[in-house]
Amino acid sequence: MVAAAFAVCSAEAAGQEELDTSLRIAVVDPNRIVEESPQYESARQVLLEELNERESTLIDQQEGIDRLQKRLERDAALMSEDELQRLQNDIRSRTRRLRYEKEEMQEDFALRKNELRTRLVKQVEEVVAQIARQKGIDLILTDGVVYFSERMDVSDEIIERLKKEFADR
Repeated sequence: MVAAAFAVCSAEAAGQEELDTSLRIAVVDPNRIVEESPQYESARQVLLEELNERESTLIDQQEGIDRLQKRLERDAALMSEDELQRLQNDIRSRTRRLRYEKEEMQEDFALRKNELRTRLVKQVEEVVAQIARQKGIDLILTDGVVYFSERMDVSDEIIERLKKEFADR
């Protein structure tokens, strides 16, 4: 990709004598940017709180089912056929509902996680573009770079800008 960028710039420069042939390239570490941004930590905390609330409800439901199951085991011999049938149906119904709610929680959690990640990625992309324009950077590379000097890495500036934007909200 870098070679292609140089080839394009060289071809253009050969055709125009007055064109500035210097190409400014930078590198970013997207994983580090995401992990060190306060937006990521905030989103992670929001997800954990949402997950903990729903898990607490599911645990309460499971405990209710366990109590009914113990009652069934303890009192089955003393119950009438109708009572026994009602209790077994209630346990089955609650178990089905719990299973459904667990699946729904997992789907909601995955969806919410993707929403937050998408929002963060968009925000990071905006900051990268701002810094590129401000510093006159022509090309910013990410994953797959074999070597780069620390001078080319603008990840710290992006993280600082994200921290500032987070603090300003």
